[in-house]
Amino acid sequence: MTLLRSALLATALTLPAAPALARDMTPQDVAKIEYTGTVAVSQDGNHVAYTRVYWPDVTQGEDDGTAKQQLFMADGANDVRAYLPEDMSVSSIDFTPDGSMITFLWADGDDDRSVWGIPVNGGAYRKIAGVEDARVGDYAFSPDGSRVYMLVSAAPDEDRESESEDGFNAVVYEEEFRLNRMFVADATGTEADAEPTQIEVPGYVSGFDISPDGQTAMILTAPTPLVDDSLTSQRVNLVNLATGAVTVVETPGKIGDVEFSPDSMNLSMVAGVDENDPAATTLHIVDVMTGSYTAVNEGAAEAVMDTEWMADGRLAALVHVGVQSVLRFYSADGEEEREYDPGELILTSLQQGGNRLMVEATSPTHPNELFAFSNGQFTRWTNHNPWLSEIDFGEQRAYTYTATDGTEIEGVLVLPVDGVPAGGAPLILDVHGGPEAHESNGWVTSYSNPGQVAAGQGYAVFLPNYRGSTAYGTAFSKAHSGNYTDPEFRDLVDAKAALAAEGIADADRTGITGGSYGGYATAWSSTYNSEEFAAGVMFVGISNQISKVGTGDIPNEMYLVHARQWPWEDWQNYLEVSPIYYTDRADTPLLIMHGDSDTRVNPGQSLELYRYISLRRPDTPLRLVFYPGEGHGNARAASRYDYNLRMMEWFDTYLETGDRDAELPPSRPDLMIEED
Repeated sequence: MTLLRSALLATALTLPAAPALARDMTPQDVAKIEYTGTVAVSQDGNHVAYTRVYWPDVTQGEDDGTAKQQLFMADGANDVRAYLPEDMSVSSIDFTPDGSMITFLWADGDDDRSVWGIPVNGGAYRKIAGVEDARVGDYAFSPDGSRVYMLVSAAPDEDRESESEDGFNAVVYEEEFRLNRMFVADATGTEADAEPTQIEVPGYVSGFDISPDGQTAMILTAPTPLVDDSLTSQRVNLVNLATGAVTVVETPGKIGDVEFSPDSMNLSMVAGVDENDPAATTLHIVDVMTGSYTAVNEGAAEAVMDTEWMADGRLAALVHVGVQSVLRFYSADGEEEREYDPGELILTSLQQGGNRLMVEATSPTHPNELFAFSNGQFTRWTNHNPWLSEIDFGEQRAYTYTATDGTEIEGVLVLPVDGVPAGGAPLILDVHGGPEAHESNGWVTSYSNPGQVAAGQGYAVFLPNYRGSTAYGTAFSKAHSGNYTDPEFRDLVDAKAALAAEGIADADRTGITGGSYGGYATAWSSTYNSEEFAAGVMFVGISNQISKVGTGDIPNEMYLVHARQWPWEDWQNYLEVSPIYYTDRADTPLLIMHGDSDTRVNPGQSLELYRYISLRRPDTPLRLVFYPGEGHGNARAASRYDYNLRMMEWFDTYLETGDRDAELPPSRPDLMIEED
């Protein structure tokens, strides 16, 4: 089929009038940011629901807590309303097949999380289905709405609970697996089915869907609940609901978004192309009858992020191409038909019903908001942070430089609000994790990303898509495999050199931050490449690749995708790609932060680096902060706000001044909390 490509289309936005830009962004602003979460469109396209995601505003004295999701209904641009009270935090929103009710997961008081619904035209919410003493994690309705299928937690172990009450609460590591279960309940009555029927499923189920014709279930399974298995051994199972026959889609790589076509004959499946592919970014079309599949965009310098089948049989695909994004449409057999450029928007998710397509998107000046796509245009429906119109934003744009070996590397550059001074601005490299991820030219500010807060304080910020990043094709993302630190972290030094050569960055005042793999980059840059970086803020990062294998929860994924060898095959090599090996060079003032309950990167990784630097270079400014109860990233509002304050205070002390010998800032930051 001949490809039909549209010309670039201007983005139509419905925005409030903006007053004169007045002030810089602050950590207190970051603490109150809201954004859209999950989106649902009724099958007839007549109704749109979504969740508003927010944290308690601890800067105003609100009680600490994790993210909440409030249910909203949307009827058009700037025509949205809360549909449930703010204190009802819901998840997994959807509609019943007839569109009469919005459905969601919610736990009522002491009851476990169940499936609930509220009439679209008004009325009281009610429980639709649940399983006694179990939490519902996912659900789907049969096409006629008469049954609801549920993925629920493992059955209670009364003997084990009794033993634990008596003090016998020892845990046998990686042996006591608790597999979740599937049930189907009658959904035709006004009361929840008291005795739903259990369905036998293979392995550990993490997600599922029911085909539009009601004949097939798509079930995602892995051998065990281990995170490692979810990354290396997850498979799509197609179950005939009449016979129980199972067809396995034998993909070798990671699995991303999977969706049924309207005629139930095909699946769109975003997956890796092989077991060494770092990320699920390639679109495949799967034959439901046979399980055979065909790659649609294999090798393209892009990453498919989400897909939605339109009611008319077309497939909509959200595609990230470098730091930008496009909306692309395919025919039912995978032939590309048309592509739309959303301008400054970065598309993040798709949802459709009755050929109404809703998208979520960010931009350099706002986080995730809801947009409608129609007739080639994207119209903004929500504005959950109207106060952002008060903010004076630093210029943000794509930036490309040439690495020392000639490779073109792209990233996102944020310039200081007041412009770049003579001699260059202090520069923060904000390095993403993964490294199988990428930065887009959208909203780049969060509790752990300095972004526009730093720009308001006179810093330039660069977010590099160094080698190993996605959105540039599988070959680019595999470039780091078997090559820890080089070329990936050499790309960071080259970024500094390029920005300094253009007069944007002050080479003597360049700092670095990042979490997880970005924390590894920060640790490496503060030890091996210490002479290049004047300050570092490391978050949940790696310092010892040998102990990382032995203490983390993804050793097989690390082997297949990253290291491509085991430590015992070359102990010395593993040491030589570990920042602890170079702590004799550690002159970079380094702030290390870590959740003490992190299972992905054991907090001992941060402790090892802290201990070795403090022993070998006792004069180097150094601080280690643990966050109790936090994991691989901070979930609670107070921990997030505290992190942002400490990060910016550290850079102000050592990077803005260029003084590596400055005294440590106070151990407790000024929280500036307004009490009620």
